Amino acid sequence: MDDFKFKKKYGQNFLQNKDTIKRIAGLGDVVDNSLIIEVGPGSGNLTVALADLYKRSNILCYEIDNSLEDSLSIRLKDYTNVRVLFCDFLNSDIVSDVSNYNYNKLYFISNVPYYITTPILFKLINSGLSFEKIVMMVQKEVGDRFCSLPSNREYNALTVILNYYFKIKKEFIVSKNQFYPRPNVDSVVVSFEKKEKKEYLNDRDFFIRLVHDSFKFKRKTLRNNLKNYDLDKIEQVLKKYEFDLNVRAEALDYKIFVEISNVLL
Repeated sequence: MDDFKFKKKYGQNFLQNKDTIKRIAGLGDVVDNSLIIEVGPGSGNLTVALADLYKRSNILCYEIDNSLEDSLSIRLKDYTNVRVLFCDFLNSDIVSDVSNYNYNKLYFISNVPYYITTPILFKLINSGLSFEKIVMMVQKEVGDRFCSLPSNREYNALTVILNYYFKIKKEFIVSKNQFYPRPNVDSVVVSFEKKEKKEYLNDRDFFIRLVHDSFKFKRKTLRNNLKNYDLDKIEQVLKKYEFDLNVRAEALDYKIFVEISNVLL
């Protein structure tokens, strides 16, 4: 990769530290005969670690940069359990792609391109696929947001939605010095473990829309952000938790949003 021209538009910063790469791969706890999705394999460092560690599972990679095709083909030529699709993951039909495999469980393990972290997570959620575990390295401040608690500055709509679906854990910090080229910020590896039992939702899409609308203007109250909803029903739920319509969305646990969603629809 010495002569490779890194492309800023794809957020290419390749992790070099082998111990860190193996540690990320190991966090998957992947069972045999499973399928692992990786987005942005880049130099193939994590891909190789996954293929070596989980020899009885398949790895499906998505790489948007076609200029990496030759180097990845050489790097991965001996790994029969790896397939790389050179396309934009966000425009891919992943439900169709994974249907080509017979697998016990589905995982997502990736050092994702940071500029599309949130779109990737929403694509995974919206796919309807059941991911046993998601492990991804993200910018440290983004990881803080994922793991934030109510009333913290970082707490936002994505935090609420992710906490409905997953048990989220901040695993470890990765210094910017472990990358080439070196980025401007440190990173963090975060794991998302599937919740076996989630609260009942009348309508998943409505819940997601409600949460986004609640945080639309972060400094405004629910009374203002949700003025197009039935405020009387919303207030009934809030009173149970000793809140009123003058509360800001950032103060509410995800379970309260679930209850509001179900009352409204």
